[in-house]
Amino acid sequence: MMKAPRGIHDILPDDAPKWQALEALMREFAARYGYREIRTPIVEHTEVFQRTSGETSDIVEKEMYTFTDRGGRSLTLRPEGTAGVVRAYLEHGMGSLPQPVRLYYIAPMFRYDRPQKGRYRMHYQFGAEVLGSAAPAADVEVLSLPIRLIQTLGLTEVQVRLNSVGDPVCRPAYVEALREYFRPYRDQLCEDCQRRLEVNPMRILECKEPGCHAIAAGAPRITEYLDDACRAHFDEVKRLFGLLRVPYVEDPFIVRGLDYYTRTAVEIHSGRLGGAQHQVLGGGRYDGLAEQLDGPHIPGVGFGLGIERLLLVLDAEGLQVPATARADGLDVFVAAVGEQAAHEAFRLLDRIRTAGLRAVGETTDRGLRAQMKQADRLGARFAVILGEQELAGQRAGVRDMRTGMQQDVPLEQVVDHLAAASTNGVTR
Repeated sequence: MMKAPRGIHDILPDDAPKWQALEALMREFAARYGYREIRTPIVEHTEVFQRTSGETSDIVEKEMYTFTDRGGRSLTLRPEGTAGVVRAYLEHGMGSLPQPVRLYYIAPMFRYDRPQKGRYRMHYQFGAEVLGSAAPAADVEVLSLPIRLIQTLGLTEVQVRLNSVGDPVCRPAYVEALREYFRPYRDQLCEDCQRRLEVNPMRILECKEPGCHAIAAGAPRITEYLDDACRAHFDEVKRLFGLLRVPYVEDPFIVRGLDYYTRTAVEIHSGRLGGAQHQVLGGGRYDGLAEQLDGPHIPGVGFGLGIERLLLVLDAEGLQVPATARADGLDVFVAAVGEQAAHEAFRLLDRIRTAGLRAVGETTDRGLRAQMKQADRLGARFAVILGEQELAGQRAGVRDMRTGMQQDVPLEQVVDHLAAASTNGVTR
């Protein structure tokens, strides 16, 4: 009897409704945050991943499904989603669109890994990317999307783990400090880590072998080597998470397994499931990735969430996926002028989205006129305007983008006002 290849599983009719409900909720949350779907090919030129993931990464060295087609071209089944999305952004001139560009995908990934519960050679990911913004607010916005999704699902035993991996300016000094630390322990490291010691010692920090993990516990911390720019970025990311009241743990061992990461690195772990599947989500910033694909400098940040692992956690906590359905369209654009207003806008955006409305805000520090043009380009139904005057009076301007009419609304009533005024039939 023929069977599916090892590590590749079927989704049977009894399970399909659960997948459909979760995917619908993911699409709804992506729309709330202003993200639009992109579908990239399952196969890419192998060079796309060799350049971006790193020649010495586990993905490139051990885990890729690579083959030569009849034309002699080397192709690879995509092992991760970000590189293909950035390639599509560059190829199709998305830099000419209103920036930043917010994209999401729900798609299968392929890695030749040792199969076990929660780890498959073909697995599905929900991912999102913000391209065109270097602001810390973009990091927190895209990462708050899956965090709020997880909270809506009712999961309680999850933890956000946060780190900064620096950038090409300050990271080399840290890498050399790691080499100096680990070299006396070379013979005690596993075979993989002995190789990593010279090519990329940061990867030793995330090794799961008990001996390597124990040695890594005494290694230098990257936070001691961050330059002023990276430190300021990380501090602002943490401050914005605090504004949203998102609890997190700083974890110096979160370095991610791909070479393209810069500055913010994040994982979400589940306390319900141990072993290989404790990580439900991974992501971070990748400001140099577009250049590795021969494009201009395009800052970016995003995440990938494993759908199989999320379903395992839901089952472990005895939770069901709530049904949801919405029409397309952006409800609200929140414009802010000034630092205080920007922080208040960040809080307000989170409240608006939590109420079920689809909203985006400013992440590139433009003037009010440019922000209103952005709201119009994005097709927002309403714009909420916050500045020094509005904050002083604890009010916000709410403009109907169809009629141009604007009224002042007390800050604490803005969300209720928008929900009542929306014609999209939002259920709250």
